[in-house]
Amino acid sequence: MCAGYAQANLIVLPRDLAFDFLLFAQKNPYACPVLEVCEGRYTTEMADGADIARDIPRYRVYEYGEMTGEYRNVEHLWRDDLVSFLIGCSFSFEAELLEAGIPVRQIEEGRNVPMYITNIPCRPAGVFHGNTVVSMRPMTPAQAILAVSITADMPRVHGKPIHFGDPAEIGIADVMKPDFGDAVTIRPGEIPVFWPCGVTPQAALMAAKPPFAITHAP
Repeated sequence: MCAGYAQANLIVLPRDLAFDFLLFAQKNPYACPVLEVCEGRYTTEMADGADIARDIPRYRVYEYGEMTGEYRNVEHLWRDDLVSFLIGCSFSFEAELLEAGIPVRQIEEGRNVPMYITNIPCRPAGVFHGNTVVSMRPMTPAQAILAVSITADMPRVHGKPIHFGDPAEIGIADVMKPDFGDAVTIRPGEIPVFWPCGVTPQAALMAAKPPFAITHAP
């Protein structure tokens, strides 16, 4: 739906936790590339005038690290002390991959991208800590080399892959059982290629257990 445009993930936190999260994002820029920080409900840069409480396709609400609800809008939960972070999303570079002739399997199969919590630790900041979440796209080794060169030029939407090949090396026991999203087919001659993922902040939220937070639904 958004080929050629940057797509964004969302983290909304009370103001007293916003600095800790901003520092966490700065320390982990490939997993948490910040596109915009919004004081309040409305964006001014990435999507001028968009309403954070209404215009994201679907939201999840977390309380003390547990998901307590999923909503199509969160106007009824909005508070004056909330700060919103728009985080770059790897869906943003998929149009570039397709133009280069590199398949994007979850698009072919009509599924969400598979995402996994790895054993790669993030650099902690304040209350926020946890391991990097990655998204996976299967491709041939030659396609993977080309994908590295394409995505390396797009650091604000996660940049180049951080791993390819054996999933067990980054703590993924079964590549066909993602922690988020959907499993996709890996064909003979293909390898799994893993990018840092904007769901990483949600893993950090679950680890930090803040009293209240809103995210996009993966």
